[in-house]
Amino acid sequence: MKKDKKSILGPFDRLKKSQQTLIRLDFEGNHTNASIASEIGRKNSETVSRWRAQEWYEVGMADYINRQIKTGLKRQALQTTVKLLNANSEMVRLQAATTLLKMAGMLSDNDTPELTRAKIRKANAEADIAERKAEQLTNNVADDLTINIVRNDRSVKDGKANND
Repeated sequence: MKKDKKSILGPFDRLKKSQQTLIRLDFEGNHTNASIASEIGRKNSETVSRWRAQEWYEVGMADYINRQIKTGLKRQALQTTVKLLNANSEMVRLQAATTLLKMAGMLSDNDTPELTRAKIRKANAEADIAERKAEQLTNNVADDLTINIVRNDRSVKDGKANND
């Protein structure tokens, strides 16, 4: 079954040319109601204000903005982010790198480098525990198993861990 061409078009595409022009000019900014009215073939600038209050305007504008971001602005944002990898601020460089990794699907929105390192430490600790349990079972030790875990990333003074 063939789809109707109108059902494939987005909200912006279904608008009249004059309505599309209003949205384009509003997106660009710096246009008066009078200049927009003239551009869309209307004599009264009040028409522009009335059109902006219509539901089709909000839906059409949202569709148009989304398209602009997905096309030209997305490319420009990516180029800017890549340039920020060379910024003077270490924090800016970190944020740019994190953003690029998220865009590439290599890092989720909930991940941070610190959280990733913590997950790796946890996985390593769990692997160590499983290995010790396996050693105990292999040696036929049926007693309760006690495993002492020593963290190597903290300094120790006087036999006590320094958690500073």
